Amino acid sequence: MNFRSLFHLFSSDLAIDLGTANSLVFAKGKGIVVNEPSIVAINKVTGEVEAVGREAKDMLGRTPGNIVAIRPLKDGVIADFKVTEKMLNYFIQKAHGRKLLVHPRIIIGVPSEITQVEKRAVIDSAFRAKASEVYLVEQAMVAAIGAGLPITEPSGNMVVDIGGGTTDIAVISLSGIVYSRSVRLAGNEMDDAITQYIKRKYNLLIGERTAEQIKIEIGSAYPLDAPLSMEIKGRNLIEGIPKTLVITDDEIREALSECVGTIVNAVRVALERTPPELSADIVDKGIVLTGGGSMLRNLDKRIREETSLPVTLADDPLSSVVLGTGKMLSDFHLLKKISIDSF
Repeated sequence: MNFRSLFHLFSSDLAIDLGTANSLVFAKGKGIVVNEPSIVAINKVTGEVEAVGREAKDMLGRTPGNIVAIRPLKDGVIADFKVTEKMLNYFIQKAHGRKLLVHPRIIIGVPSEITQVEKRAVIDSAFRAKASEVYLVEQAMVAAIGAGLPITEPSGNMVVDIGGGTTDIAVISLSGIVYSRSVRLAGNEMDDAITQYIKRKYNLLIGERTAEQIKIEIGSAYPLDAPLSMEIKGRNLIEGIPKTLVITDDEIREALSECVGTIVNAVRVALERTPPELSADIVDKGIVLTGGGSMLRNLDKRIREETSLPVTLADDPLSSVVLGTGKMLSDFHLLKKISIDSF
């Protein structure tokens, strides 16, 4: 057994989808080993991390005064540097079964319109979390790979990746991005829109977990075949006491109309800016949707309606980015082609 294959045997390389809402980690040879919310609960008095991921999400809106649940990423980029580093550290340790002396090579997916400073923050966080090498790839590109699009061929592929903080739209051909656009509006904005709508219409205050629940259960982007309704609980702003309400899919569609409109518009702009040869390919192949936000009911129908193009949803929209990034771990040649930066 030569040294190189021995090295690969102990290879601890990871691919990370550092998302605003959820972070996923893919380990070479093992598949997805971590899939948890990007939330960290910190004790304000001691500065210690109380919980990360799922445990921390359960604490959202329910913490005592000395514990705060923080989402360290906002709009797809790092908003809280120290907390991101702690979170990354936790995920890397968890992926390696708590082994301490691991210095993995790490590939991280980032939004396409990320600034130099924001890139630097991601790279520094990864190095502080003990990475030996760091590669950055564009989320839309790896989402396309994860969704199984033939990105290396000389034909146009259009992917729309709707995550928690950003919607990344890209037209890809010959392993390169012909056009890309990142809109800082996605799943989290939808949750906010629902919260604001219910507050305005019913004077009822709901938490962010409830808003997300409403979006998942009865949210839609285009009228449904059968109406849906849901009972929600919150605090009445006028009387100050807890109240229960029943809301319908119509109301939530109205609440989400602006967010959905913005995403549809961004898709339209992308189509307008695509070179004619590739436009012809997109007419044949259509648009592929990935990311958690793309699971909003009838969003594909709405985009199909507005663009008159075929629209399909990726098989596993939540994991497309991390699966695509994971493929880079074993295809170093392609990684060198598509990585924006490596250190």
